[in-house]
Amino acid sequence: MTHFIDSLPLPETIKKILYQKQGPLTRDLLRKPGEFGLGQVPATKKPDATTTAVCGYCGTGCGLNLHLQQGEAISLTPKTSYPVNLGMACPKGWESLTVLDAPDRATTPLLKNKQGNQVPVNWDVAMTEFSSRFKEIQQKHGNDSVAFLSTGQIPIEEMAFFGALAKFGMGMTHGDGNTRQCMATAVVAYKEAFGFDAPPYTYQDFEESDTIILIGSNLCIAHPILWERVMRNRHDPQIVVIDPRMTETAMSASEHLAITPKSDMALLYGTARILIENEWIERHFIEKHTNDFSQFEQYVKKYDLEYVAKQTGLEPQQIINFAQTIYTGKRVSFWWTMGVNQSYQGVRTAQAIINLALMTGNIGKPGTGANSITGQCNAMGSRLFSNTSNMLGGHDFTNPQHREKIAGILDIDEKCIPRENSWAYHEIMEGILKGKIKGLWIVGTNPAHSWINQGQAKDILERLDFLVVQDMFNSTATTKMADLVLPAAGWGEKEGCQINSERRISRVKKVRKAPGDALSDFNIFKLVAHYWGCSKMFEQWKTPEAVFQLLKQCTASQPCDITGIEDYAMIEKQGGIQWPYPTNHDDDRNQRRLFEENEFFTEDKRAKFIFEEPRGLSEPLNENFPFLLMTGRGSASQWHTQTKTRNSAVLRKLYPEKAFTEINPADAKSLGISQNDLVTVSSQRGSIRCQAFLTHAVQRGQLFIPMHYEDVNQLTDAVFDPYSKQPSYKACAVTVTRCHHAGV
Repeated sequence: MTHFIDSLPLPETIKKILYQKQGPLTRDLLRKPGEFGLGQVPATKKPDATTTAVCGYCGTGCGLNLHLQQGEAISLTPKTSYPVNLGMACPKGWESLTVLDAPDRATTPLLKNKQGNQVPVNWDVAMTEFSSRFKEIQQKHGNDSVAFLSTGQIPIEEMAFFGALAKFGMGMTHGDGNTRQCMATAVVAYKEAFGFDAPPYTYQDFEESDTIILIGSNLCIAHPILWERVMRNRHDPQIVVIDPRMTETAMSASEHLAITPKSDMALLYGTARILIENEWIERHFIEKHTNDFSQFEQYVKKYDLEYVAKQTGLEPQQIINFAQTIYTGKRVSFWWTMGVNQSYQGVRTAQAIINLALMTGNIGKPGTGANSITGQCNAMGSRLFSNTSNMLGGHDFTNPQHREKIAGILDIDEKCIPRENSWAYHEIMEGILKGKIKGLWIVGTNPAHSWINQGQAKDILERLDFLVVQDMFNSTATTKMADLVLPAAGWGEKEGCQINSERRISRVKKVRKAPGDALSDFNIFKLVAHYWGCSKMFEQWKTPEAVFQLLKQCTASQPCDITGIEDYAMIEKQGGIQWPYPTNHDDDRNQRRLFEENEFFTEDKRAKFIFEEPRGLSEPLNENFPFLLMTGRGSASQWHTQTKTRNSAVLRKLYPEKAFTEINPADAKSLGISQNDLVTVSSQRGSIRCQAFLTHAVQRGQLFIPMHYEDVNQLTDAVFDPYSKQPSYKACAVTVTRCHHAGV
């Protein structure tokens, strides 16, 4: 097996994972090495030119060289000079072009006929049906009876067009994005603590830290290029992983704190108490640059060592050692992802992390920060420009001055802009259930698979009078339910910009023609505006770059000000540009972090300590459901609902075809379950079948199933953080039983 893995054209990080992780991850790798064709060009095709673009998979935002033949991309390689990935790419990035040739691409509009079958129609029929059906619903039930669900996977220019068209042109009030599922917690945590949604770091901090603390983050799998950046760190950093599960990242860490699930807040508050008691904090920084520390100091006194050890399942010495590690580190960086965000108390957990960074002065300096890593390729762009939870440029729908500013820039009547905030994603779903929303327009997301408590989600979507789904694939669980499918171009088939986790704005380029009659989302929105009768409102929105110029103006005087960016050419020349980049900028570094002057985006320029009593599991374990199910990334070659990755023969070889559940061998023995047995995992909401993978990576009483398989969200519980409204995917009560034969 080792010789076989060595022969694969994969980054060293991925090879290390394959060495460590036997079983499901490597089970399907036993193929001929020649079958792997990452980045290979057929002998009949040789490139005659090269251009560059940013990858369209995850929020890392890697730079790629796209090799062209007669103007069309035929292969790619990672860009060595790009400041994000420095010549590295994960398997998904290598296969970005392959999935564009998938057999299930949506190539023509599909309209459901009276028999319930989706049949091909032309764009005129599709747009006429779109406009007439939605207008009929609004006339009968009011403007609020139609809503939209956006995405974090299209360029910012398309996001902005979608949100502006729906809200300003079509009169919708309610529209949210699927970034609610991944980043809403970080958004709210940053806004409340710093005054703006402002991830403070740059990827260079991975290489500058001498202490790296990863909380609820399997960086090695979820963001393999960022793990490569950690591996480049020359300071021999201490790496502490806080995670109930022995993840691939935890295997390589200096220390793994295998806490009881959802006890993060107790650990972080208890650690704060130790730091304060020993005066291992930066009093001068706290007094000069923060608010409400004295209240926080009083609050954490009750988190004594005995209590925290009991809550977390850790040994007292482990907790003490953790605090000492933070104290002795000169450059400590704290990083979190979905293990924190996707929680019923995610916002306060994220703020507990921010508190530790503030109280130790680990912010605004190289190798420091309280840093949330984004999931989707353009989730950061969605947070600023999708017109969902914020108005364009991070503005507030409820603020009259903000509405007047945006209306002036866009040359529209201010009365067209909603004066209230949209319902959140789950509130839109509840609105459908209650009969308040009758029509829904979904772009670039797959809620029939990805939304929490899948059975209920599908039932809700079936209640709609009219469901429009705009996607590059016609085979997703959601497109199959649609009354109207609009075929969209994918990454590499259109123009625009994306913003990655470190706030870097980079270019997406058209290097392929979309198949059949598929159009870029941008051109679909132009068609909708024409057929709806509001195209005059969008006369300035002629091209993606014209929209970019409008969005620049929207950011003026905001923390995310990018008015200093001249055009697309400037972005490409500089290897991407991190916001802020105002007109009067005097800093052209390609790695820039926030808060270097210790000034935050609050009114008094001070950061805020925020804390709250932790709550117990939203669904406690009981006799009928004695196991805690956790979900997360399955492998570096899988992505979200697999609409893309399943269309790559190479990527399919790097992960198991069927769902599996990790179970502790001791639990498996007590239940009579052996390696690779077919088992049924059940919650109060449903049951699924998967293979048993016996591993000590999970503790007794816990199970883990990758989130990518379509059935998994039949199990998850529709519970939400009260502040961010983000779903809590990571913990629900289940039971597991062995299937005695295939028919059971």
